[in-house]
Parts: sequence; structure tokens; C-alpha cells
Amino acid sequence: MTRVLVTGMSGVGKSTVIAALGERGHRAVDTDSATWSRWERLPDGSPDWVWREDAIALLLAEDDPRPLFLAGCKSNQGRFYPQLTAVVLLTAPLETLLDRIAHRDTYPYGKSDEERALVVRHVATVEPLLRRTATHVIDATAPVPTIVEQLEAIAATSGSRRRRITRGS
Repeated sequence: MTRVLVTGMSGVGKSTVIAALGERGHRAVDTDSATWSRWERLPDGSPDWVWREDAIALLLAEDDPRPLFLAGCKSNQGRFYPQLTAVVLLTAPLETLLDRIAHRDTYPYGKSDEERALVVRHVATVEPLLRRTATHVIDATAPVPTIVEQLEAIAATSGSRRRRITRGS
């Protein structure tokens, strides 16, 4: 069964792309909700928005021949990589991410100076980790339909977990 994780930094377009995949009739799950994620305290006392591992495990265990696309970027997502067919990193320049976050009205994260500073820090520290573990990298400055088509192509050729970099047009 094909299971594709769409991951990346805040503002890269994960929710937009997963919604577009759903509109095209795909099984598409945005894990950025209390159904799939929860707050956890890190050892230093800071909050971390992580996957509900029991819920994600059940989702990935569903016996459905249709490809599953899930979107999210959580510190514990790597625990599920062995169950995934592909891990696709959406990436865009920092300026693009900050502009999208400033202008979006669908999700409140990133509006405060503190949250924007965290986005900047995550681009520098987390995105390189995601890039190293991704099976595919997509330029998220491409139009949404182009990104969706690239994700559909990745799902269709899911037998290969070799790393490919897909550039938007």
C-alpha cells in the first residue's frame, strides 16, 4: 500500500496541497489537528506538537488499496518512516514562508514575533534534517496543481524509495 508523507516547514503549503489532493478524490489527511496530534512537554519545559502515535499507527495500518497522503511536520514522524512509501519535503525560500504565514487566514501559527523567530530557526535547523531523510524534494513555489501532480506521480511510482529531487515549473 502506498503511504506518502508530505512534510516541510510552516508556511510551505502542506495543508493547501493536502486539501487539493482530497478535492481530487485521494485519501488525504492533514495531521495538524487534535485528532492526529497533541501537545507534549519537552525535557526543557517547552511545548512540542507531536503526532498521536496510536492514531497515526491505526491510520497507516488501514487496509485500503488507494494511496494515502498525509501532511505534517512533527518531531516524532521519523518513527513512522519504515511504514511510509515516500517522504516528500516541500521547500521554499524563507522569505516566501514568512510572507505566506503573514497573509494566511486559515491557520494562526506564525503571527507573533516569537513564532516567526521559531520558523526562522526551524528553517535553519529542522529543514536540513528533513532534507536528509526525504525520498523526494519538491519546490513549493510551483503552482499547487503542479505540486499535486508531482505528488500523484510519486505515489504512482512508489515501488522505488530512491531519492529524487522534483523541481516546480
